[in-house]
Amino acid sequence: MPRGLTKVVGASLIGTTIEWYDYFLYGSAAALVFGKVFFPKEDPLTGTLLSFLTYAIGFAARPVGALVFGHFGDRLGRKRLLVISLLMMGVATALIGCVPGYNTLGVTAPILLTGLRLIQGFALGGEWGGAVLLVSEHGDARRRGFWASWPQGGAPLGNLLAVGVLSLMTTVQTDASFVAWGWRIPFLLSAVLVGVGLWIRLGVDESPLFKEAQRRAEARTAEGGHEQPPLIAVLRQHWRDILVAMGARMAENISYYVIVTFVLAYCVDHLKLEKQTALNAVLIGSAVQFCLIPLFGALSDRVGRKPVYLVGAVGTGAWAWAFFALLDTKSFPALVLAVTVGLVFHSAMYAPQAAFFSELFATRMRFSGASIGAQFASVAAGAPAPLIAVALLKDYGNSTPISVYVTLAAVVTVVALLFARETRGSSLDAVETDAGPSTDRAASPASAAR
Repeated sequence: MPRGLTKVVGASLIGTTIEWYDYFLYGSAAALVFGKVFFPKEDPLTGTLLSFLTYAIGFAARPVGALVFGHFGDRLGRKRLLVISLLMMGVATALIGCVPGYNTLGVTAPILLTGLRLIQGFALGGEWGGAVLLVSEHGDARRRGFWASWPQGGAPLGNLLAVGVLSLMTTVQTDASFVAWGWRIPFLLSAVLVGVGLWIRLGVDESPLFKEAQRRAEARTAEGGHEQPPLIAVLRQHWRDILVAMGARMAENISYYVIVTFVLAYCVDHLKLEKQTALNAVLIGSAVQFCLIPLFGALSDRVGRKPVYLVGAVGTGAWAWAFFALLDTKSFPALVLAVTVGLVFHSAMYAPQAAFFSELFATRMRFSGASIGAQFASVAAGAPAPLIAVALLKDYGNSTPISVYVTLAAVVTVVALLFARETRGSSLDAVETDAGPSTDRAASPASAAR
């Protein structure tokens, strides 16, 4: 691998890990402690439900972030916007660790919490597209699935860090101390991590494909041509691809937040297990997933994006039933098996997703298209997933409706994939859609040389 690509992959992985650490930390804290700190007058399940409501609100800002960061990322470059998104996320997360609880500020406390969560969502809406595109546009078609999957590894690695730090705090502290102040330390730690991430990202070169697209756009403008805004262009020329991306995200996004976030509330509030038991199961599953993602990415380079993605979607729909049956045994090995296998199927969808979505769109509108497809789906998928799961558990008292919910999401993803085109081997050199990526040709010599 060229040295420049190594640096880009490393910077993207570290940056996405930090951003996902910040984002998942909120979800884990919402499941374990926010109900007690910010909604102390409610019963445990209702308090958790309200905590997940503030968690879900953050997803509403992700499409806005996708629109804004996508537009300027296609105009100004991937690198510059990635630096801004990381800085926004880090500041918001550190400030969450400083927000006083309900007993100090009253209703103002959850309002401040919600406002900072919105900033987190806005930042993450721009992070994902830029990080995966920076790698995809530096690499070549033959191994794009493998290299582009590394930024995806930032999700399980970030979750591993978030859950690991929380697990450490619950181990060394009493429940009272953890609720009183211990949960704040992982949020404040974000300020240090962001400093490291910014130092690394500032040293990365801009995507060569973006530079070429920008050069052509400037030449057309100089000749008197009209340059259509990337957002308008992608909605006109790639609306079918956006719908495919949104559908492909449903099972992937919903299952993930049920497996790694809702599972904490299910085990602690419903099964009455210790926090540490649930956290350790997620820790082990996340570690396994981090190792699997590049393997599934490489597999998608050999057999195609769609077959690997389909295996993950079908497996997720089937495993939703075994998942809760294993949790209900209250056995730690069964918990680990439930979470780990669920994340194996999730990895089969998540790993090829970066290359798959990148290959759907032309360069001049790729940041906008990939971000819109991914983040608009998150509003209907990941945002309400823990909220819906808690509400179903509260109303029905068992996990059957939740399994139905995850299975239906898997059906939507399978249907979307059946309408999708296979993109493996596509060249990303095309700037405009009318010269767009071909699904039946190998990469051009120029792209293969990169």
